[in-house]
Amino acid sequence: MDDVNTDFSAWMRTQNDFSGGERAYNKIDENGDVYRPVSMAWPNKKKAPADYFIPLIHPVTGKPCPVPKRGWRNPSATMEQMMKEGSILFGEDESTIPNSKYLLKNNMYENIPSLLYYGGSDTELLSQMEIPFDTPKVVSICQEHIASFTETDDIIFDFFSGSATTAHAVMQLNAEDGGHRKFIMVQLPEKTEEQSEAHKAGFDTICDIGEERILRAGKKIKEETGADIDYGFRCFTVDSSNMKDVYYRPNDIDQLTLEDYTDNIKEDRTPEDLLIQVMLDLGVLLSAKIEEKEIAGKKVFSVQDGYLIACFDDEVTDEVVTAIAKKKPFYAVFRDSSIADDSVAANFEQIFATYSPQTVRKVL
Repeated sequence: MDDVNTDFSAWMRTQNDFSGGERAYNKIDENGDVYRPVSMAWPNKKKAPADYFIPLIHPVTGKPCPVPKRGWRNPSATMEQMMKEGSILFGEDESTIPNSKYLLKNNMYENIPSLLYYGGSDTELLSQMEIPFDTPKVVSICQEHIASFTETDDIIFDFFSGSATTAHAVMQLNAEDGGHRKFIMVQLPEKTEEQSEAHKAGFDTICDIGEERILRAGKKIKEETGADIDYGFRCFTVDSSNMKDVYYRPNDIDQLTLEDYTDNIKEDRTPEDLLIQVMLDLGVLLSAKIEEKEIAGKKVFSVQDGYLIACFDDEVTDEVVTAIAKKKPFYAVFRDSSIADDSVAANFEQIFATYSPQTVRKVL
């Protein structure tokens, strides 16, 4: 096999029409399969979990082989399966770190090579912004992709936002070309490790890191470019409904528990929580302009310049209802338990019929 591999490797080096990736497959095993050795070292800067540091036993000497400094690429169960399949390449003895065997027949089709010849991360940029995060995506590369594949009014969605590099890139691009792109970042609230720099800096979750990064990126871009763009954003957390079960399943409530549902809204929910639910129910964009106003001593939300007006305060009077009706919103929303008394409830429809009959009225 040594002579075969020597001849085959020499032949591969003469094939100028092959790409570098193709010439890398310059070995042949005892089954006649063409392959190339690939490192099994953990690829990230952050150290791998303990399960990724279990040494492999050399099949001839029976002694443990060295483990890469940051651990293996795969957990121990995967490594055991690779051993059974003969997918691990050992050296002559245990002194060499093993590699994995990539068979050409299993890798006949590869992704198109990137047109952007750049690798690495924006660690230095985030360090300057005092945002601790391992291997962040590169803002300039994200920005170039966004510029290539989107229009200036598009919404860019990132389901694995991490440190929110995509949001940073969107704002940077808008500042440079005057676009009005919006971004939606989605990230699980993964906890930061207690010994990590992020945790020490006060970031409990990756979401906290992303939120702070967007704030600092917006400030940085504004200082550097002076661009008059929208730097604002809102943070939302996926949660259960604001409404108690009686709101959706009244048939399941019996007489003994009825008093628990005199208010059909969960006790820990804020007026802002209710407003977001209403906006979602009515199809109003969560990016819509929201203003807080005071009418007759009550806090009132005006969404999209009065398109939707909502009041969830207690003791709502005829005066409040009348003032809202006179503004002629498309939607007017109140909380059922907030109506001051039966008189206000009786007058509610008549007030709107008088001042704004076209308004769609809803009560939670």
